[in-house]
Amino acid sequence: MARAEIGMVFDRAFPAASVGDYARRVEAAGLDQLWLIEDCFYTAGISLAATALASTERIGVGLGIMPAVARAVPITAMEIATLANIAPGRFFPGIGHGVQDWMGQMGVRPASPLAALDETISSVRRLLAGEEVTLDGREVRLDRVRLDQPPAVVPPVVAGVQQTKSLAVAGRVADGVILVEGAGPTYVRWALEQAGGPDPFRVVTFTMMAVSDDRREAYGWVAPFVAGLITERRPALTVLPFFDEMFERVERGGADALLDMPADHWREVGAIGTIDDAHAHLESLEAAGVSSVNVFPGDDLGVALGQIDGVAALVRR
Repeated sequence: MARAEIGMVFDRAFPAASVGDYARRVEAAGLDQLWLIEDCFYTAGISLAATALASTERIGVGLGIMPAVARAVPITAMEIATLANIAPGRFFPGIGHGVQDWMGQMGVRPASPLAALDETISSVRRLLAGEEVTLDGREVRLDRVRLDQPPAVVPPVVAGVQQTKSLAVAGRVADGVILVEGAGPTYVRWALEQAGGPDPFRVVTFTMMAVSDDRREAYGWVAPFVAGLITERRPALTVLPFFDEMFERVERGGADALLDMPADHWREVGAIGTIDDAHAHLESLEAAGVSSVNVFPGDDLGVALGQIDGVAALVRR
């Protein structure tokens, strides 16, 4: 069982000007990676990634995710290649559907999100490999496009997806997947099955972490957020055999009803409970095939900065 790399996520709500300091703190703590969020209409991922890479020397910097249709495919490939050449082996790009309502607001909502994802990722990977690409696809059209400076070290391109059909596309055309917060070992195994079990295939997770000597206190910190994921029926949770029980708890008693949920249920949801629970969650993700675990903080920058040392304790386990 390979050890996963451990990192932190920079929340979309954090001030852009804080990303350099945040990245340096993550690196100084001995963590392996920093993952950045690009959501409409917050902060832009490429400029955040460039700043984080320029502010550090060692850590990997991931971007989860660029919506497939928000940029023209050659521009996406150029951005990735430029950062990969500036920091060889340290930039990990992610591409996904993006929220379709947001894509509609921008006037770029595709007729087929699946085709857009398929054609975008496959074309970007070919361009990064130095190929000339011509494509008359359903959503992507390219005429003899070739990058002048493809990356010397080609980065893996991972897909930020959740559902069955999208995971199948990722298994065919991507180097791996990003699975968002709520992803536990059961969902990881399910997602790999939907992707067709490609090998090699990188699995990155964004993971909630709440640790206290008092389990109930730790559960209380994240219960409202987890209740929201349950109510929206996030796929990472709906595949769990006890999802119906969790849903009924929330419907009956709100977030507080989750506080009495068994510890093994919480360990499926995140690194939540005691430090031993957090270690158990991490080890279960590694056993399921996860190569990168990144703690997803709340939207308070001060709290997130305080979490960095706690995450570093997982690295030193």
